[in-house]
Amino acid sequence: MDFGLVLPTMPKGATAEGIEAAAEVAQRLGYSTVWTTDHVLVPHSAAADYGLIYEALVTLAYVGARHSGLRLGTSVIVVPQRNAVLLAKELASLDALSRGRVIAGIGLGWNELEFANLGTADRFHLRGPYVEETVRLWRHLWSGAEEPVEGRFHTIRDFVFGPLPAQGADLPILLGGRSEPAVRRAGRLGDWYQATSSSPDTLAQRIPILREAAEAAGRPMPRLSVRVNVRFGDVHGGFYAISGAPEAMAAEVGRFGDLGVEDLAIAFGETDPERVVAAAERFDREVVARLRVAAH
Repeated sequence: MDFGLVLPTMPKGATAEGIEAAAEVAQRLGYSTVWTTDHVLVPHSAAADYGLIYEALVTLAYVGARHSGLRLGTSVIVVPQRNAVLLAKELASLDALSRGRVIAGIGLGWNELEFANLGTADRFHLRGPYVEETVRLWRHLWSGAEEPVEGRFHTIRDFVFGPLPAQGADLPILLGGRSEPAVRRAGRLGDWYQATSSSPDTLAQRIPILREAAEAAGRPMPRLSVRVNVRFGDVHGGFYAISGAPEAMAAEVGRFGDLGVEDLAIAFGETDPERVVAAAERFDREVVARLRVAAH
C-alpha cells in the first residue's frame, strides 16, 4: 500500500511553512503522493473549514518544484465550478512540468452558495453531466486529437492544445463521491476511485457497485484510494478516523489493504509545521513500522 499525505492547506492556521514541512516529511518518509483540497469562495457557513485555503493547483506546482519524488494529487478539485478547458490546460502544464506526476482528482462539489459566488450557479444542478463531459473532453485534448468537440457544455471546432501532459491521455483521473450515482460514475469513467472519511465496512459496500459499473462500461476496475483522518488515541465527535492504540490503527489500515486499497491519503488535522512533522513521524514509527514487520 502506498501512503499519501493531505497537505495542510486549510483551515485557519494553515501557512506556507506548514505546507512545506508536510511535503518535506512526506518525501523523507517515502510517501508516494501529496494531496490538496479545493474550495475557492465559500460562504460564512463553511468558513470554519474552508475560509482560509490555499489554491489547489498553485500549491501543487510549488510543492512539486521543490520535491521531485512526490506525485501531485487533487482530492478533489470541484470541476463544475471551473472552466473545464482551462483546467485541462493547467493540469496538462503541471504534468508536463513535473515530468508526469499528476493525479487529477475531481468531484462534483456540494456548496450551492459557493457555486453562486463563482458565477456558476446554473451548473449546480447539472454537476453530474458537466463532470462526465469534462472527463471525455480532457482525454480528447490530452491525447493530442484535433477533431471538433460537440457537447452539451462545450463546442470547440478550431483549436490547438499544448503542451500535452507527460502522461498523455493516460494522466489518471480520480473520481470521489459517496452516493451510489457517484460511485457508479467513478466506475464508468475513473482510473481511480477515492472514498473520503469512509470505514472499511462502508467501502466494502461500494466496491461491488464500482466493479459492476466498470465492467458494464468495458473498463478496468478503478484503483482504490481512501482519504482518511488519522488521530492518535480515542476520537469523539462522530466522524470516522483511523484512531486508537497503534495496534488497532495498524489493523484498520490492514483492513483497507484486504479490500484492495492501494493508496491511503492521510490527513492528520494539524497545520503547525512541528506538529505536522511529529504526527507523520509518529504514524510511521508506531503504525507503518508494524505493517512492515507484518509484511515480512
